[in-house]
Amino acid sequence: MREQETDKKMLLKEIEELMSYGKEDPTINPSLLKYLELDTLISLRDRLREKTTTLKEEDKLWLQQFRKEN
Repeated sequence: MREQETDKKMLLKEIEELMSYGKEDPTINPSLLKYLELDTLISLRDRLREKTTTLKEEDKLWLQQFRKEN
């Protein structure tokens, strides 16, 4: 049970960081996430990872337009 609590705390921290990507504050109150089941948190984290990866790629493409050509 102790290990599951540690896993959940790590997941909550990562989710909070992912939710605040590109923003100063997360979009929802992270304290509410502690009531979710571990499987739900894992799923949420995975979806947020996908979303931030997409955003990072979009940022790269956007910045590419300003790159000076040789």
